[in-house]
Amino acid sequence: MPIDHGHRLDAAQLPTPSALLRAFLETDHPDPTPHRVLDAARGLAHCHDRRRRILEQARDPAATSRGVAACGRLVDDIDNDRVALITRIDVWVATYVEHRDGASLHTETLGAVIDRMAAKWIAAHHSLAAHTTTTPPQREARTHLQWCRLAELTDGYRDLITDVTEHRRRLPVW
Repeated sequence: MPIDHGHRLDAAQLPTPSALLRAFLETDHPDPTPHRVLDAARGLAHCHDRRRRILEQARDPAATSRGVAACGRLVDDIDNDRVALITRIDVWVATYVEHRDGASLHTETLGAVIDRMAAKWIAAHHSLAAHTTTTPPQREARTHLQWCRLAELTDGYRDLITDVTEHRRRLPVW
């Protein structure tokens, strides 16, 4: 089973859910870590935060068509950065994670799983600070839903890395 020793992880150890969530949290104040997966996870959270802000600008009723087009190009650039970070995680998995024949194959790469978690982390945090036209009960329900979804993804990640570590499941390697 993966062990969480604070911020320091061995190169071949899968990050625990808590280490991963800490990496997402550190997007504003990065604390460089020697673990490539956590560095990439931090970068994915930063990409999703930038993407959310740019999409908000594009949706602004005062946005010009030129501004919306510029936002679209920025989103494309951010998505290319995300692909590079996801690939960095998947290459790390191919290099450092033992793949046992006969173990059940997971449907997504670890990079794709972490990208979804980073997106939900940003959505959940944004829901806490969102100033919307919805009423407080609607806002609370939306915020609760975002955090529940993040918790579900985190539980799924924990189950996945436990199964991979115990050779019951293997990750796709491209």
